[in-house]
Amino acid sequence: MLNYLVRRLLIGLVTLVAITFLVFGLIRSMPGNPALMRMAEASPDREIDPADLERMNRDYGLDKPWYQAYFVWLGNVLQGDLGRSFFRKEPVARLIRQRMGPTLLLSVTSLLLTYLLSIPLGLYSSARANRPEERVLSTGLYMLYSLPAFVAALLLLYLFAYKLDWLPLFGMTSDNHQTLSPSGKLVDIVWHAVLPVICSTYGSLAYYTRFVRANLQEVIRQDYIRTARAKGAGPMRVLVRHAFRNTLIPLVTLVGLTLPYLLSGSIVLEQVFSWPGMGRMYFESINARDYPVIMGLTLLFSTLALVGQLVADVLYAVVDPRVSYS
Repeated sequence: MLNYLVRRLLIGLVTLVAITFLVFGLIRSMPGNPALMRMAEASPDREIDPADLERMNRDYGLDKPWYQAYFVWLGNVLQGDLGRSFFRKEPVARLIRQRMGPTLLLSVTSLLLTYLLSIPLGLYSSARANRPEERVLSTGLYMLYSLPAFVAALLLLYLFAYKLDWLPLFGMTSDNHQTLSPSGKLVDIVWHAVLPVICSTYGSLAYYTRFVRANLQEVIRQDYIRTARAKGAGPMRVLVRHAFRNTLIPLVTLVGLTLPYLLSGSIVLEQVFSWPGMGRMYFESINARDYPVIMGLTLLFSTLALVGQLVADVLYAVVDPRVSYS
């Protein structure tokens, strides 16, 4: 296992360097000069002085070819410095910490709800396979999975925020949030999070439920399931103790792959709901050509994706002792 982990970590580091190198080159190839954009925003009616533009390019590190600038950025990262935002004038690490909480609030809540609901629903669907109630449930889940999250977000906003005025229209807090008591602040945030959490959850819930059901249907056809039934084991015991335990490996794969989602958030949903999370900051940074923030987030998301895959591989040995690494 130790040799396997060392190999995977080395491969992961090489992969991470390759990803950041390619992304750095791509963003430097995008139309639009960040220094020129900042100067135009500061003085829209003033003619831009070439000397000032050259100075800002030098300050932003835009005076070097992108491949040289990449290695300067990489050297700073190895020293723990992610750089300073061109647009917000703050350290990138601080900006990421500020946006991490709102994204985790949505993603962790959504992930917990998905697992807490999808596993029982998957077990129920498998136990009641081909019966009318199971077909109704499967059809409903298929329809939910087919509905894009941003379309559902707009429909829910129109119904519950605009027409009924039951829930907030956008944002994470109300205008009077600072004047509320601690419990009132918590309720205010939860109230704002209801619609984003629903939109973040229903698609994953539909997919995971169908995933659990499909794997269970494959496992219950195995010989050892028939043997357990022949020995007198009850239907639920067969389903939960024998069949479900053997569907954990594919389920663990999905758990590992959801790790980057915990912090990356949903760019579209966070934009629709004006939620101040990581996904929205990524979108804003691309529009503003804020290279340090784009690279800081890319590094974070890529690292989480690689760690998630490694965690999934290691968990294989936990749920199935037959798995070995050589």
